[in-house]
Amino acid sequence: MSLSFATLLGCLGSGLVQAQTQAQAAAQGGATTARTPLAAEEAQALLSRIQEAARKLDYSGIFTYQQGELIQSSRLVHMVDGSGERERLEVLDGQPREYLRHNDDVQCLVPERKTVLVQQRRADRFPGLLLGSPAAVTRFYQVYSETAPRRVAGRECRMITIEPLDKARYGYRLCADEQNDLLLKAQTLSGANSVVEQVTFTTLRLGKDVDGKMLESRWPYKEWKVQQSTLQPIDLAAQGWRIPLPAGFVQVSQVGRVLGHNESVSQLVLSDGLAAISVFIEPFDKKRNSRQPHGAYRRGAVSVYGTRIADFWLTALGEVPSATLEHLAKSTEYVPPSAPPPALAPK
Repeated sequence: MSLSFATLLGCLGSGLVQAQTQAQAAAQGGATTARTPLAAEEAQALLSRIQEAARKLDYSGIFTYQQGELIQSSRLVHMVDGSGERERLEVLDGQPREYLRHNDDVQCLVPERKTVLVQQRRADRFPGLLLGSPAAVTRFYQVYSETAPRRVAGRECRMITIEPLDKARYGYRLCADEQNDLLLKAQTLSGANSVVEQVTFTTLRLGKDVDGKMLESRWPYKEWKVQQSTLQPIDLAAQGWRIPLPAGFVQVSQVGRVLGHNESVSQLVLSDGLAAISVFIEPFDKKRNSRQPHGAYRRGAVSVYGTRIADFWLTALGEVPSATLEHLAKSTEYVPPSAPPPALAPK
């Protein structure tokens, strides 16, 4: 049984939908305290240390994702050994899901299908933060730091606020561990500075307190069917697509995904260093796509915009304001590439 496009979306990282949320940042609420704007070089160094801490430290704990009335808990174990990074992420609420990572290779376990979906990791998964160079971040955001300490999961942390310089992106608040810069809590902020969502550790162990046995899956997945999410480099422009990039966003990747039974979808990933936008393009299927929402809608903090263009269905999604995706989708054009001229017959 193949995995549908909808299942792929639900499995892509604590999902392109769930998991792009983990790239964001936070601090606990409370009275306003003094904050200091950081120079670009200082801000870039701080963001780099947060990213490095997520990669190089050993840690385990439970973190919660909250959006409105939805609260979801996950158990995370991360260790570094001679072969690189190893990680296990287990979703504790709702449908069972487990993600096993070794460096950039991720296995998404889908127990109800007894299927293992093989995919590639993204660097912005919580407690990771960046999906690009920190230098890109300081061109479109102002970074502030507070001196007053906060506490998350029993540890003191430093609050960092990241404010967008335009209306095309959201703002963030981060709380990074005072001792090692590990990201402990995160909030995504709307234009009104209200909290759209947050992700935070509730329990945390570090260093020698982390048990390596927790990296082992609780599922007998080695006998399950393995579904390769086959990726092939593509050139959307050569295929006739004209997709305008929002200010500050650059291309991270463009690939074609084969989902099974000859189902395929093209994916373009854009990022400004913090926020990410994914554009999916698939052949229009009247039965399937007619049931999908047309226009703008939301999945938690993730904005989504779906529309038909020629004989294709385009879905743009990301943790950005809806207007950003709407402008991208409405400005996208498809011009079928011209057929090459016939070869001249030899004289």
